[in-house]
Amino acid sequence: MVLLTAPPLLEASHLACGYDQRPVLSDLDLKVNAGDFLGIIGPNGAGKSTLLRVLAGVLAPLRGSVCLLGRPLREYRRREVARLLAVVPAPSTPVFSFTVREFVAMGRTPHLGRFQSERAEDWRVVEEALAAADLAPLEQRLITELSAGEWQRANVARALAQQPRLLLLDEPTAFLDLGHQREIFEMLVDLNRTRGLTVVCVSHDLNLAAEYCPRLAVLAEGTLYAEGPPEQVITAENITSVYRAPVQVDRGPSGRPRVTLLSESALREGRRP
Repeated sequence: MVLLTAPPLLEASHLACGYDQRPVLSDLDLKVNAGDFLGIIGPNGAGKSTLLRVLAGVLAPLRGSVCLLGRPLREYRRREVARLLAVVPAPSTPVFSFTVREFVAMGRTPHLGRFQSERAEDWRVVEEALAAADLAPLEQRLITELSAGEWQRANVARALAQQPRLLLLDEPTAFLDLGHQREIFEMLVDLNRTRGLTVVCVSHDLNLAAEYCPRLAVLAEGTLYAEGPPEQVITAENITSVYRAPVQVDRGPSGRPRVTLLSESALREGRRP
């Protein structure tokens, strides 16, 4: 009896990507299986956002390939891709005065025909997305009147309205306070656990990534520097080398790694990593 193994949900092979034929990342291999919660970390300029754009099919690779469900991403039509994966971009300021409900309903576009209006099923999905992001009480509020945390939850809700299997997020907690950072990541963990939604999240915050992501990929100097559970990836040696800054790594209350940047005074006093 031959057992067939399902292909990864998303797979990058020998990937080189960048701009104007100048590679930002080179010869990168990465697999994302269904149900994964992967955090992508690395210093500024390491190529995290560029990688996310290539994985989403927004930017074509210079070399190598990206496959979605075992099929080259370039063979999909954009509407097909949008039904399988959704992107939550880095935080920005809303410009147009849509209501929250109208904005979230835009996530149904990949499921509608040209000039077709939302059907009862579409509004049901919108209601579910609003509820998942805890935005139902605010559905008639203008998005220009939302707080930063509420606006970011609206972006997640619009992505959920696409009914994707994979959610790609670029710095979803940038510029948010601690409470809203926790709120966003707790929501992502719940979606991953209860709905089986696969999550790939770029983050600058090492401690948030270590606390919430069961698996991490570290980018540095155009390559995949390290990959694995936070306990294996977040070490003083790795972080000091990649970020070129001295750190101390211990364990937080949850047992996950916790990174502390060491100041010059701390180093002078002998508190070395």
